[in-house]
Amino acid sequence: MLAAAVVLLIAVAGCGVRPSDVIRAGDPPGGRVEARPTITLYLIKKGRLEAVTRPGGRLYVTDRLATLADGPTAREQSDGFTTDVPFDVGPFTVTAEPERPMVVTLSTPLDELSELALQQIACTAAAITGLEQPPQVTLVGGGQTADQGKCPAPR
Repeated sequence: MLAAAVVLLIAVAGCGVRPSDVIRAGDPPGGRVEARPTITLYLIKKGRLEAVTRPGGRLYVTDRLATLADGPTAREQSDGFTTDVPFDVGPFTVTAEPERPMVVTLSTPLDELSELALQQIACTAAAITGLEQPPQVTLVGGGQTADQGKCPAPR
């Protein structure tokens, strides 16, 4: 066993790697660090609508609305956030045309949802990043329509 350790020590010591001085590679990277993309959802805290950002890429509006219907994450729940949007409110259909309100069609009649749920859906749909002015949103469901109210600004 001692012989095996000596052979191993000689093999490692003679592997051909020689010590060298510090090798300079130039300055470390610099410049602006790009922020990770986020999505904005509107959840409820203490009975009021509040914007919440989550890490994520650019999701289609229908995907963001489905995420909204999934409810708050564990961390958001621990911060006191809830949702009034029921899990089975979808699927959603979204129609957007320039210079016209965005239309979000729900598979649920609007009168089956609370006012806060309607605001959550409309404000989450309107929270499209990169636009100078958020679009107006009209909700449609069960033969009923509702126009979006004022959405709180994201922090």
